[in-house]
Amino acid sequence: MGTLYIIPTPVGNMEDITLRALRILKEADLVLAEDTRTSGNLLRHYEINNHLMAHHKFNEHGTTSGIIERLKAGQNIALISDAGTPGISDPGFFLAREAARNDIEVITLPGATACIPAIVSSGLPCDRFCFEGFLPQKKGRQTRLESLKDETRTMVFYESPYRLLKTLKQFAEVFGADRQVSVAREISKIHEEHVRGTLEEVIAHFEETEPRGEIVIVLAGKDTKKHQV
Repeated sequence: MGTLYIIPTPVGNMEDITLRALRILKEADLVLAEDTRTSGNLLRHYEINNHLMAHHKFNEHGTTSGIIERLKAGQNIALISDAGTPGISDPGFFLAREAARNDIEVITLPGATACIPAIVSSGLPCDRFCFEGFLPQKKGRQTRLESLKDETRTMVFYESPYRLLKTLKQFAEVFGADRQVSVAREISKIHEEHVRGTLEEVIAHFEETEPRGEIVIVLAGKDTKKHQV
């Protein structure tokens, strides 16, 4: 049988891709892409002329069975998302699960992701942390936040710049305005920025400066206020 390769792609700087990833993208029988236009730009940048097929959250339940059959027939297939590691707040989990259920080898390459640079740069403890990704926008949002009230590990969230202030203010209500936080913006891009301080201080910053770009919030866990950032 073939192998399913899950390949991280740059979250910002085009140089943030491994030599191994480029080789597999060239050699694979098929490349699955979240958005073929976005991924097409990446492949053209590296002069990779391979066949792209759309595979995203809106069609993955329909396309996966055919992909599994291709893998069973011996094809090697690479899965990429628009940016970062597939499966981490991106399509990828469903296909990986179905491949594993069919005893197809799944190999994920190490590489670009936004959450690790954000937490390591935050100045908050990163020996133990939990990744929460995107919070529910409406139903279940408050329940999820309340469930994290006693979390002692550093917490990592993804957020849209349009909802950042709302989320930070909700954090202040649930966790306290003096809880330490770091907001990473535009990781690995020209305008990368890390805004650190208490929730109150960081809220004040973004009330004066409109947030833009991709956002990662790193929030201190309970009883870690001594770790100043």
